[in-house]
Amino acid sequence: MIRPLLACIASLLLTACAQLPLRGTGDLGLVVERATGSLLIIDSSHQARLGRVEGLGDLSHASAVFSRDQRYAYLFGRDGGLTKVDLLTQRIDKRLIQGGNSIGGAISQDGRLIAVSNYQPGGVKVFDAVTLRQVADIPATPLANGKRSRVVGLVDAPGQRFVFSLFDTDEIWSADFSQGNTPAITRFTGIGRQPYDALITADGRYYMAGLFGEDGMAQLDLWHPEHGVKRVLADYGRGQEKLPVYKMPHLEGWAVADNQAFVPAVGRHQVLVMDARTWQQTAAITVAGQPIFVTARPDGRQLWVNFAYPDNDRVQVLDSETHRVVADLRPGPGVLHMEFTGRGEQLWLSVRDGQQVQVWDPYRLTLLKTLPADSPSGIFFSNRAQKMGY
Repeated sequence: MIRPLLACIASLLLTACAQLPLRGTGDLGLVVERATGSLLIIDSSHQARLGRVEGLGDLSHASAVFSRDQRYAYLFGRDGGLTKVDLLTQRIDKRLIQGGNSIGGAISQDGRLIAVSNYQPGGVKVFDAVTLRQVADIPATPLANGKRSRVVGLVDAPGQRFVFSLFDTDEIWSADFSQGNTPAITRFTGIGRQPYDALITADGRYYMAGLFGEDGMAQLDLWHPEHGVKRVLADYGRGQEKLPVYKMPHLEGWAVADNQAFVPAVGRHQVLVMDARTWQQTAAITVAGQPIFVTARPDGRQLWVNFAYPDNDRVQVLDSETHRVVADLRPGPGVLHMEFTGRGEQLWLSVRDGQQVQVWDPYRLTLLKTLPADSPSGIFFSNRAQKMGY
């Protein structure tokens, strides 16, 4: 009786091992398929698709963060969905609808908390990373119409903090969870009209918010928050006739190299160059269209730039030292997102209207491989787990 039972258990264990071979997760990532509410699990070592996860809702503006062990991805959907995906089993681990209209999220410095920024209801909700149980609710400032301000630009920051911007009330808030699940909130008001997106520098010191309602950017020094928010690039574009803005640029993925910061201009065919010590503009690089992402190769020498319509079939490569355009590539229609592997030997980009993901050699500027995908958008590698602001 015992022997058959042991044999059965051994057989089940062998079957499980055959279904899920032992492997690491450091070279895994995901590609969002926005039209079908699905994502692809990808392997950068073999430049391959490993599987598809479906049933993820509205992914029209989806983003993802990763657990500390790089096994789980947390996907933030536009429909308010928060989904925990197991990269190894290629399945949904947990999923909930936490709001009505969401615009991104972040994972805390210790990996214990997941925060989601919401348009509706306006505010930030925070969840336990293991169970997805809600542990905190931070309502945004009320508006005259009874609603609350939309929240954007949510990032993780050192000291177990989340920092975010309030679009409708011109504020930046810092939520400190270092003492438990009841955050200490610090509010900065009058920071500039309609902050629409934000980033945090790689060292976690500066939070930078782009402004939709006026020229310039708002900067908060997290080493010295008592100094308040100051303005940088305050006069850029003032008095000049702007081009129509086809799509607002994303600030995530901006480049810092050789004490220079490179950011996409709003409504102009330019990448702006700032001195990363003084935060004053030093140059403007003319590019092919209105830039959306300025993505730095990990060694900082190259910048890859994609563009809004009607130039969204192009990608230009800039030299960060000379500020020259060194390549003008045509990957295909609807280039939406670009992501380097951790050490920069590959650049993956999504070509939405070409229904494919491309893998490039950024040193030789050659196409290595093309993978089919359904209307691909965001590409996220698991090494983001070890970076602030990602």
